[in-house]
Amino acid sequence: MSKKIKYADEPLGDPRVIPDFLPRPEELVFRDEGIKVTIALSKRSVDFFKGEARKHHT
Repeated sequence: MSKKIKYADEPLGDPRVIPDFLPRPEELVFRDEGIKVTIALSKRSVDFFKGEARKHHT
């Protein structure tokens, strides 16, 4: 931050008021609580799902 910021008192032009496009707080949907799960799968199962993911480019 060796350079100082110079502020100018210039006109802002023709500002426009943009209508609020965000939802009201009571309209927001909160996420459900998440639960971490540990699962053990066989190598064959993991290989199957990896193959399906490759096939569908996911």
